[in-house]
Amino acid sequence: MPAEKEQTEELMSRAARGDDGARQALLQRYRDRLRRMVAVRLDARLVARLDPSDVVQEALLEAARRLPDYLRERPVAFYPWLRRLAWEHLVKLHQRHIARRKRSVARELPLPDDSLDALARQLAPGTSPSQRLVRQEVCERVRRALDALPEVDREVLVLRYLEQLDTAEAAAVLGVSEGAVKMRHRRALERLGGLLVEPPSEDNP
Repeated sequence: MPAEKEQTEELMSRAARGDDGARQALLQRYRDRLRRMVAVRLDARLVARLDPSDVVQEALLEAARRLPDYLRERPVAFYPWLRRLAWEHLVKLHQRHIARRKRSVARELPLPDDSLDALARQLAPGTSPSQRLVRQEVCERVRRALDALPEVDREVLVLRYLEQLDTAEAAAVLGVSEGAVKMRHRRALERLGGLLVEPPSEDNP
């Protein structure tokens, strides 16, 4: 990660000096990460109509237009800035294609099994890869427990495990300090673990 950040800094410096090649490389550098974020957040009802790559391409076109201003001001780290543009495009698409509801976009996550498995391993580290049925059961329990968490706890786990953001990136996205992210992350894992140990009953949520 440090090497990646150093390379990004170098590309930003060159792009700010007018290097078009560096500018293009900078915009394409995080395409795969943006696509993963969009795929995780895209409502399942829109999958047949919208390709995450198209959403990312629209975000990158906007980023290209706004890049000179960003390079002058650098209000946040580059990837969180780029992610915010993609997120705004995704929210607009949800609003355009789906009737607005009280639940946020974050609550419509498809929750991919591979990311759930990474989180499940944190909570059930003794489960070996060969115990597939046990892992599938744990993943399903994690899925239900995540949906029962408060939004603030759920979101920090989504950022860390589904989007695979590091602490600094998650802090920039949430607009809080890295210390606050660590505290929220720890608290969310504890609450999630509690729900998995003692899942709420239908009569007493």
